[in-house]
Amino acid sequence: MTIAAAGIIAAGAASCGRSAASHQEATAADTLLMLVGSYADKSTEGISLYAFNQADGSARRIGGLSGISNPSFITLSPDGKHIYSVGEDPGATSTVNTVAFDRDSLTMNLVASDTTGGGAPCHVTLSPSGSHVLTANYLGGSLTIYRLDDDGTPLPGPQVIQFSGTGADPERQDQPHAHFASFTPDGKRLLVTDLGTDRIHIFPVIGGDSLIDAAAMTDLMLAPGAGPRHIDYHPSLPVAYLIDEIDGQINVIDLDSTTVTQRVSADTVGAKGSGDIHITPDGRYLYASNRLKADGLAIFKVDPDNGRLQRIGYQLTGKHPRNFAITPNGRYILVASRDENAIEVYRLNDANGMLTRIKDLTISTPKPVCIKFTER
Repeated sequence: MTIAAAGIIAAGAASCGRSAASHQEATAADTLLMLVGSYADKSTEGISLYAFNQADGSARRIGGLSGISNPSFITLSPDGKHIYSVGEDPGATSTVNTVAFDRDSLTMNLVASDTTGGGAPCHVTLSPSGSHVLTANYLGGSLTIYRLDDDGTPLPGPQVIQFSGTGADPERQDQPHAHFASFTPDGKRLLVTDLGTDRIHIFPVIGGDSLIDAAAMTDLMLAPGAGPRHIDYHPSLPVAYLIDEIDGQINVIDLDSTTVTQRVSADTVGAKGSGDIHITPDGRYLYASNRLKADGLAIFKVDPDNGRLQRIGYQLTGKHPRNFAITPNGRYILVASRDENAIEVYRLNDANGMLTRIKDLTISTPKPVCIKFTER
């Protein structure tokens, strides 16, 4: 259903640690828009907007949007005119939300909120052409696919694909838990991680109104008790990287053969709370977040020939680094430390992959979860 638009909450606080001269030196290419999804009550700001300078790591708050309950994960349409967010609530109140984004005035308006048919949607993505929006629904384990109209709004009658099964951990894997959905770089397959059953569900992409062939789904079985969570892709090799939440392993996956070729530990202390995973734009380094114990980022060097990983370091962060993002120029990593109510800024050393926190550039914001960059 369509609901009344929620207005932008204006702000303009300048960031710390930046001089007037550096403002003048920044080029248009250095200035990005940064969107932040968070856990928030519907009556308070849940999506925040910043101008981010990827030359010096500074941020300036522009505003934010209220009206969505727990917009923890967000994504942008290919044309940049819409933001889609989950409403990560349990049961029937779970939603996928459509936000109109005016890139000239930098304002956001909530134009539609539609139920997902599955509980606690924790990830949202768009099909490569932008014709469909999809949510991975954690509670009960399902995938919701909405076709979009010409205005980018979900059409009635979504397809809901229900998964089944259990995993080896009786407490955390007593049912399916769809956690993440993404399309392979060639756009030919959709991968859905199921934390509850230790599988990646793989669907052929056929396009059209149906988008995928649900009847042709196959599964990549992972180690028992793994708890697969998030995926990222090598920028030039046919390799995917999957982080397991429960066993804390990174799976290096050959996309040509759809096989796991390496498993390496991101979590070495048994925290069972690994979160996000990202590779640098040049494909040289990979990072994976861990929570609950020794909160921080595991650091890996990537073999340029085969994409295999070598662990080279570890960076402690604030509490509960659920998600993080690497700037397009590969110079900074921003960590959403949810329980610190802060986004921490780290400079990435291109020579060795190590990180240095820049405390003066920390962004204070309530319960941040998801960070997305887009060009201004």
